[in-house]
Amino acid sequence: MNENNKTKKIVVAAMLAALTCVATMIIKIPSPLKGYLNLGDCVVLLAGWMLSPGYGFLAAGLGSALADIFSGYLLYAPATFVIKGLMAIIAYYVYEILYKKVKNSISRIVSGILAETVMVLGYFLFEGVLYGFGPSVVNIPANTVQGIAGLILGCVLARIFYRMFRKM
Repeated sequence: MNENNKTKKIVVAAMLAALTCVATMIIKIPSPLKGYLNLGDCVVLLAGWMLSPGYGFLAAGLGSALADIFSGYLLYAPATFVIKGLMAIIAYYVYEILYKKVKNSISRIVSGILAETVMVLGYFLFEGVLYGFGPSVVNIPANTVQGIAGLILGCVLARIFYRMFRKM
């Protein structure tokens, strides 16, 4: 990889990490078990679709974990780092596999659904350990709504970002 290309990837990853943090913090709707609904998932998916797995993991994980830290959810930050990073990796690999066989939009939708499923299950497991698995069930619908919103907005943003970065 040439130095210019590596620099561009680092800049885009840093921009997506910052955007993830801001999107996560802008609208926070408290959920029943001390978490909150947010719009950061759309950028997490975008990081997975636009970047390589390593850069996507770091952009999604760091941006989301920083939002937790800045918002007073320090306890959630390590789990968020892993869960959101895994979302980006899943979005990347499933998109890459499906893109060879089906249309671009279908690849994004399926990869996004799988990534968001990991988010819902990841927080269910994390909160299950913290608060018990019975009480943690209450956040599944809220996290599912967040995932659906993230997928829809992520697909819209993907079209905009691909047009922007194609011209660079």
